[in-house]
Amino acid sequence: DGEVHINELKNGNSEMFWNPTSEVRRQRLKRHIVLFEEQTDFESERLWQHVTSAINKGDQHKATQEKFVLEEEQRNAARERRENGTEWKPLLFQHDATTNEWRYKYEDLRPWDPLNDIAQFEKNGILQTMERHLSTRMSNHKTTCINNQMTRHKRSAKDCRRRKTSDQPSNHSQNTESSCSTPESVQELSDDDGKYLGITGLCAQCGKEMNHLKEIHSAVLSLQRAQQDIHR
Repeated sequence: DGEVHINELKNGNSEMFWNPTSEVRRQRLKRHIVLFEEQTDFESERLWQHVTSAINKGDQHKATQEKFVLEEEQRNAARERRENGTEWKPLLFQHDATTNEWRYKYEDLRPWDPLNDIAQFEKNGILQTMERHLSTRMSNHKTTCINNQMTRHKRSAKDCRRRKTSDQPSNHSQNTESSCSTPESVQELSDDDGKYLGITGLCAQCGKEMNHLKEIHSAVLSLQRAQQDIHR
């Protein structure tokens, strides 16, 4: 979204090649990064901050010094691990003994399925693919939860009726009968707010998956808008 010039080395002339309009600048994709204060010591922006600062200031000597300091710290840390017999375990990569290469743990090399795959996204360093049948699994899980709740509800009503028809009436049993009420009818699941009316709220897994799907849906909409801008 910046100006691009073509410089002719033979005669020193400079020609404007690209000058984006304000409309183009407004359509720039937003850059999503972790806040600097929330980054860990080994995340690139924090780890290389002094090198980056020196490069931005045009101080190549300072940048080289800072780079040397970082690399020397890493060599010393590796030397200490070898001496202490401590194994380094990467969080997101694993060593492939066959190829002697480090591979990303969560790589997905299967062909893209346009009928089922909606979007690929990254969360906590893990690449995941949003698929259409996620909604089906969610629906099936909700159905299972409702069925379990209804089964427990019916069992409670049956036990209550048994106590009512006890063949040994007494003052105590009469009190039990009067305190035992018939359970209210189970209402259907509301599609609007996703809550189980008449039973309980969403189970922990349902609630978590629902929130996760909302986050993914929001991200997908953003990607679709960006894709439309690119096509235009």
